Amino acid sequence: MSENTSANEAREVSNREVKASAFTAYFSDPKNAAQLYSALARVDTTPQDIVIRTLEGVLFLARKNDLAFTVKNKALVIAEHQSSVNENIPLRSVIYYGRTMEKLLEPRALYHQKRIQIPTPEFYMFYNGDQKQPLEKVLKLSDAYIEKQEQPMLECVVKMININLPAGHEILEECRPLYEYSWFVQRVREYQERRLGRDESIREAILDCQREGIFAEFVKEHGTEAMNMLFTQFNMEDALDVRYEEGVEDGYEKGVSAGIAQGKTAGMAEGAAREKAQAERQLIRKVCIKLQRGESPEKIAEDLLEERSYIERICAAAEGCHYEAEAVQKALREGGLRTEEV
Repeated sequence: MSENTSANEAREVSNREVKASAFTAYFSDPKNAAQLYSALARVDTTPQDIVIRTLEGVLFLARKNDLAFTVKNKALVIAEHQSSVNENIPLRSVIYYGRTMEKLLEPRALYHQKRIQIPTPEFYMFYNGDQKQPLEKVLKLSDAYIEKQEQPMLECVVKMININLPAGHEILEECRPLYEYSWFVQRVREYQERRLGRDESIREAILDCQREGIFAEFVKEHGTEAMNMLFTQFNMEDALDVRYEEGVEDGYEKGVSAGIAQGKTAGMAEGAAREKAQAERQLIRKVCIKLQRGESPEKIAEDLLEERSYIERICAAAEGCHYEAEAVQKALREGGLRTEEV
């Protein structure tokens, strides 16, 4: 693989992750979530109707969803934002649904004989990639079943909606926050097509937003936190790690040879080690951001559901490393503290 190809692939993955994190923060605002649901369900919805239920995973990104919220406790919306059409979204949605319901229900309630009233689930995937896709598409859990059945006992239907500006889906006219988000992503993409780097493209797009009055309120309201989200959550090394894992899966599906089992085992082991290291870098970044906001190690450990002693070690190393996650991870690794070699 050429150096330019690696850089292009890394930029693609990095952008996907940056967009996902911005999407989560943007639509976790009940005001924006209410406008989104009004456009989806075509019913009047107010911010007071919305309660955010997004899973708060801190270690493995694949184990937390992009967005979840209830509407008047009658509907439960579980949504993902993707820059590629992931055929496993229905399966992931089922897992997210189960974990979300565990948080909504009192544990002992499941053993009551009286029926529990629960909100009706709705599943969506918002597509914002650069590959041509229809305006809408339906993804079904049953499509993954090894043995097909006309009426499977368990089904999950996810509605994919293409929110790219050039696609022109009507939801962009009905939901201003979604339009502004897509406008911002489109502008970043246009700057990258001019061969600007990721950070420079984001910076230029933000300036355009301020001039045009689009997506500017989000950046202004979140200030430094928003900038950290856009610039530091995923670096190029993380992007290459994700691309590597996807390449292992693709290679396994395409390779039919006598040595495939051995290759799969080695690839999974190396991929698992990289995933663990990547996850710890992500945790360290979150700790550094919270430290810079003045939060105490005790509060950070409580918020992130991590051991206090480990968080204190990260905090102790962070200041000397100027709050740079990679430097902190290296310092912890050299000190023999929990991190994985990458």
